[in-house]
Amino acid sequence: MRVIFMGTPDFAVPTLDAIVEAGHEVVLVVAQPDRPAGRGRSMRAPPVAVRAKELGLPLAQPKALRSGPFPERFKALNADIGVVIAYGRILPQDLLDSPRLGCLNVHGSLLPRWRGAAPIQWAILEGDATTGVAVQQMEPSLDTGPVYEVLETPIGPTDTAGLMHDRLSTLSATALVKTLANLPYTPTPQAEEGVTWAQKIDKSMGRVDWTQTADALDRRVRAMSPWPGGWTPWRDANLKILEARPTEGKGAPGTILSTRPLVVACAEGALTLMRVQAPGKRPVSGEDFANGAHLQPGEAL
Repeated sequence: MRVIFMGTPDFAVPTLDAIVEAGHEVVLVVAQPDRPAGRGRSMRAPPVAVRAKELGLPLAQPKALRSGPFPERFKALNADIGVVIAYGRILPQDLLDSPRLGCLNVHGSLLPRWRGAAPIQWAILEGDATTGVAVQQMEPSLDTGPVYEVLETPIGPTDTAGLMHDRLSTLSATALVKTLANLPYTPTPQAEEGVTWAQKIDKSMGRVDWTQTADALDRRVRAMSPWPGGWTPWRDANLKILEARPTEGKGAPGTILSTRPLVVACAEGALTLMRVQAPGKRPVSGEDFANGAHLQPGEAL
C-alpha cells in the first residue's frame, strides 16, 4: 500500500518503523519544520524527520499546508492512504480527501473519551483504570471520526505520563499495522455519549495543592511527569516533586508530618515525597532534602 506518513515527535517513530517493516511503500514522510532547541537554541530536526532520513525515505517539512508547493506535491503522489500520528497540525479537507482511502489518525485514548491535545495526562489525572489507542478515519472536526481499531492497556498505580507515552507509542504501531492489513473495511462510528476533552497541559497544572486529597495529588504528580512536573511553592521558589506516593496521615493541609520519610498532610490522607528537586539543585530523596533544608514536623511546606 502506498502510504503518506505524517508525524513529528518520538511518539510517532515506532509507527513509521512498523509501516516500513510491514512492507508498505512510504511515498512521503511529513514532519513539522526544524525548531530551535536546547540551551544554545540551535536548530534541531524532530524525531520523525531524523528517522525518515535514516530510513532513506522522502521527507517534507512544510511551513504551510494550504499554500506553496506542498499541497500539489501531496496530491500528486496518488497515495492509497494517509497516516497521521501526533503531527501537530490540522489538515485541510482537500488533503484529507486526496489519498484513495482517505487519512487515518492514531490517537492515544479510548475515543470518544479524551479527544484533544493531552489524552495521556488527562486519563491519569482523572483516575481512569484503562486507556489505549484508537485508529480513526479523519474528519475535519477534531478526533470525531469513526474508529477502525482499538487496543487497551491498564493504567497502574505507579504509571506516569512518560511511561504511558512509551507504552501507547508501541500500541499505536500495532493498531495501525493491523488496520492497514485489513483495509478496506467499515469503521465503527464513535458513541455520542462519553465524550470528554483533554485540553492542552501547561506549567500551572503541575501545582500540588495540599487542600486536595492525597490520591488526587498522587495522580497529578504522575500525570505531569516528565513535563511540566509536579511542584509546590517553597521559600519564594518552587520545589519540584518528581515522585510521590499516597499514604496514611492526618493534619492541616501542607503540614509536614514526618521527615524520615518526608510526609506532607493533604485534605484527606498524606503524600510521601519520594524524590524532589530544589531550585538549582540535583534531584534527591525527600528525606535527604528535608535533612538539608532543616525541615521539622509541624512546619508548613
